[in-house]
Amino acid sequence: MNGLRLIFASALLTGLSACATLGLGSGSDLDKLSGDWDVDLRPDFSEPAEDQPMSLEVDRDGTVTGRFYDSPILAGRAGAGQDRICASFRTSDNTGAYEHAACLEDGMLFGQTWSEGRELVTPWTATRD
Repeated sequence: MNGLRLIFASALLTGLSACATLGLGSGSDLDKLSGDWDVDLRPDFSEPAEDQPMSLEVDRDGTVTGRFYDSPILAGRAGAGQDRICASFRTSDNTGAYEHAACLEDGMLFGQTWSEGRELVTPWTATRD
């Protein structure tokens, strides 16, 4: 029984440490993600732009809502850590779920999308609309 308590206490402390490291940041920091974005999906910058609109709304609690690639954001969270503000969220289409993640750097989003159903990982960038 003491072993289980020790394992539980260790897991709890690890979880709390992670929360402190990747916290919400201040509400105004997370607000920097909110707004309309033009997402450039081209695989190589030498190719013509392949833009898609994305709209993000980040609440003070870190909840992310909006739309991306003509799909509503089904679940999303934003947080801050390591001097960055980042968000992760999920959308879907007829091939299944898409997992997206992006971090804000110098006013630009650097992100990636993973689709298990389409067997792809796509890096992307986004600028303000």
